[in-house]
Amino acid sequence: MKIAHIVGARPNFMKVAPVMNALAQRENISQTLIHTGQHYDINMSDVFFQQLGIPDPDVNLAVGSGTHAAQTAEIMLRLEPVITELRPDIVLVYGDVNSTVATALVCAKLGIRIGHVEAGLRSFDRSMPEEINRLVTDQLADLLFTPSEDGDANLRREGIPGEKIFRVGNVMIDSLLRLLPMARETFTGGVPARYALVTLHRPANVDDNLRLKAILESLLQINDDLAVVFPAHPRTRKRIADFGLSAGRLLLLEPLPYVEFLGLQSRATVVITDSGGIQEETTYLGIPCLTMRENTERPITVSVGTNILVGSDPKTLRAEFMRVLDGKAKRGSLPPLWDGRAGKRIAGILCAQH
Repeated sequence: MKIAHIVGARPNFMKVAPVMNALAQRENISQTLIHTGQHYDINMSDVFFQQLGIPDPDVNLAVGSGTHAAQTAEIMLRLEPVITELRPDIVLVYGDVNSTVATALVCAKLGIRIGHVEAGLRSFDRSMPEEINRLVTDQLADLLFTPSEDGDANLRREGIPGEKIFRVGNVMIDSLLRLLPMARETFTGGVPARYALVTLHRPANVDDNLRLKAILESLLQINDDLAVVFPAHPRTRKRIADFGLSAGRLLLLEPLPYVEFLGLQSRATVVITDSGGIQEETTYLGIPCLTMRENTERPITVSVGTNILVGSDPKTLRAEFMRVLDGKAKRGSLPPLWDGRAGKRIAGILCAQH
C-alpha cells in the first residue's frame, strides 16, 4: 500500500510522526512525506525530525506565505503533478491548515482516497479560516479519524456516514508522550521557578490595537503576582511594535523549538493562550489553561480537561488567574483514548481497509 502524508506547518509534523512510525512497523507499506512549505519554521531542524523519529520530507513544495486564497491555490497547483505521478492508494492530511483543504480538493478531483487525521473538530465560528478548512476537508474525506466523541457527533450531524468515522484518540498526545521525558530535561535561561506561560497569535487577539493593548495591560497586572513568560510569535512582536505598545516587565522570549517549549509548559503554574494544541497539551499535563477565545474546537478540554474559556474580558482573565493562585484551579481528567496509541489505531484501520 502506497501512502502519502501531506503536512504544511510544525503542528502537522507532531501529528504525522505517530502515524508514520506506526505504519513503519507494518509490512508492505510505502510512505511518502510531502511538506507544502506553507509555514517556514527555523526551529524545524534535523534534530526536530530526529526527536520525532521521522525522516526529512521527501518533497518540499516551498509554497511560502500568502493570502488564504493565493496559498491554497498555489499548494493545489504544485501538489497536483506530484500526486498524479505518485498515485498513492490513500493520502493522509492532518489538522486544519490551508495545506489540508488544498490537498483534499486535489485528491478528490483525482479520485484518490483521503484520510483526515483530527477530523470532526468544530468551533462553530466561520470567521476562523481554519473552520472552513475543517468543514470542507471532512466533506471530501473517505476516512475520518476523530480524537474525541464530540468529533463523531459533529460529523454525524453534518451527514457523514458512520462507516467513514473512526474515533482513534489524539495523535498530538502520542508525540507529547514520546518527547515529554526529553522536554523535562531542557532548561531555558532566565526563567523563574514559578511563572505563567503565555502564547498569543490569533488575529482576533493581536491584530486589533485596543484588544492587544487590553491583553498586555492584563498580563502586566498578572506579572505583579506571578512572573509572565511570553515566547512571542514574530507576528505578535510586530503588532506590539506597530501599535506602539509596551510589554513592560514581561519576559519576552524568542519562539522556542517544540521540545523546549513543552518543557516550559510542563513546569508552568498556569498557561494563558489562544492556541488549540496547547489546550490539549495542558489538559494532558494537568496544568490550568486560560484560553483567550470565545469558543474552542476542542470542547473536551473544557468539559473534561483543565481548560477555561475566558474570552476577551480582562476581568474574567484576572478572576480565573486569581483562582489558580488561590489554589482553586480547575482539576480536569484525561479524555478517553488520550493514551499515546492513536497512531497505532490509525495504522490498524488503514491496513484493514486496504
